[in-house]
Amino acid sequence: MINEGRIRTLDVLINGEFIEKIGEDIRTEPGVNVIDAKGKYLVPGMIDDQVHFREPGLTHKADLTTESRAAVAGGVTSFMEMPNTVPNALTISLLEEKYDRAAAVSRANFSFYMGASNDNIAEVVKTDPRTVCGVKVFMGSSTGNMLVDEESTLEAIFRESPTLIATHCEDEPLIRRNMKEFRDKYGEDVPMSAHPLIRSAEACYRSSSRAVELAEKFGARLHVLHISTAKETTLFRKDIPLEEKKITAEACVHHLWFSDEDYGDKGPFIKWNPAIKTAEDRSGIRQAVVDGRIDIIATDHAPHTKQEKEQPYFSSPSGGPLVQYALPALFDLAADGVFKPEDVVTKTAHNPALLFAVDRRGFIREGYYADLVLVDHHGGTEVAREQILSKCGWSPFEGHRFRTKISSTWINGQRVYHEGRINDEIRGKRLIFDR
Repeated sequence: MINEGRIRTLDVLINGEFIEKIGEDIRTEPGVNVIDAKGKYLVPGMIDDQVHFREPGLTHKADLTTESRAAVAGGVTSFMEMPNTVPNALTISLLEEKYDRAAAVSRANFSFYMGASNDNIAEVVKTDPRTVCGVKVFMGSSTGNMLVDEESTLEAIFRESPTLIATHCEDEPLIRRNMKEFRDKYGEDVPMSAHPLIRSAEACYRSSSRAVELAEKFGARLHVLHISTAKETTLFRKDIPLEEKKITAEACVHHLWFSDEDYGDKGPFIKWNPAIKTAEDRSGIRQAVVDGRIDIIATDHAPHTKQEKEQPYFSSPSGGPLVQYALPALFDLAADGVFKPEDVVTKTAHNPALLFAVDRRGFIREGYYADLVLVDHHGGTEVAREQILSKCGWSPFEGHRFRTKISSTWINGQRVYHEGRINDEIRGKRLIFDR
C-alpha cells in the first residue's frame, strides 16, 4: 500500500462505499471476501483536476461515457471537467445540465468547473464552493466566448470569485505576434516544431506571472494549470505546506514525458496548449514536482479525432487523450528515478484532495470512500490501438510499452474495472468539497 508517504504491506477492508478498516491479517477474519493483491501496489485513485470530455456539443471527439470508461481503466477515479464545451458552461443552469448528464453516465466520480468570460461575472459569483470544484479562467486562447482579456473583468473575477480560480495562462497578444512572424516566413505550411516557439515560454511566463500578481493583490485562491516552462516554476513556493498555500500549480503528464525533440516523430499528436517545450523545461518541471513548487499532476485530457489532428499546423487542434495511460506513465518515470512512487501518489491523489478540499477522497484512510487502484508494477501495458478506450481512438503513447499496468479500479467501494473489463452498471458520484 502506497499511502501518505509510506509503502507498507497491509490489508484494507471495504464495506459498502467506504474503507472500514486498515490493518494486518484482516483477510483471516470470518466472512470477508479476499482479493489477493500480493506483489502489487494498492493506491488511492487519481483525482484528475483537468480534463476535457467534450460533452455537450463536441461528442464526435469524446463524451462523458467513453472518456470516463477510459479514465477508470487508467486508475482515474475522479475527474474535474472544463467548461469550454458547446455551449460553454457560462451559466449555473448550463453547468447543472452537465452534472445531471454525468450522474446518468459517468463511470468515475465527477465535478465541473464554472466558466468565466468577459461578461458573465454575475453568474460566476453564484458558484457554490461546496458543490463546484472551481472557476476556470482562460487567460489565453479558448473556444467560443471564453478568452478573458479585459483587465476590469479579470480584476472582478479575482476580487469576487467565491471559490478557487483555475487559470490557463498564455499571453494572447504575444502569441498572435509570434504566429504572424511564422506565417510570414512559412505561409500556411508552418512546421509542428514551431508550436513551442509560437506559444512561447515568454508568453506563458508573462501570463502566469500576471495571474499571480492578481491573486496577491486581491487575496484570491489561485491554481495555475499545466505549467510548461522551468521559468514559471519560480513563481511558486516550496517553503510552506500545501494547506497554507493560496497560490498553487499543476503539471501535466505530457510536459513531464515529452520534449520538443519529439515533434519530429509525434508531430500534431503532441500538440497541446501550452506547448510541450525544451528538455530543459521538462527537467525544471520535474524538479518542481519533487521539491513542492508544483503541487499536483494532471492530464489535460483533450481528445480530437485523428483526422482533425492530421491537418496542417493552423488547422490542427491542440490537445490529446491521456487519462488511460497517465498513471502507467508516471510509475514508469518513478521506476526511472525521476521521482518516487510515493511522489506519484502524493501528486495525483493526496494533493488534489487537499488542494480542492475534496470530501473524504484521495487517501487510503478508514472512513474514506473506497476509491482505490491496484497497480501491477511487474506487469506491462502495450499501447495498441485496439486497447484505446477514448472515442478518438489514438494515443500519443501508441506503440509504447509501459512497465506497469492498472489491474483493478474501485469507485465508491465497487470494482468498476478489472483486467481489461469494465462494469458498465456502476456510476460515479458528484464530488463534494469541504469549503
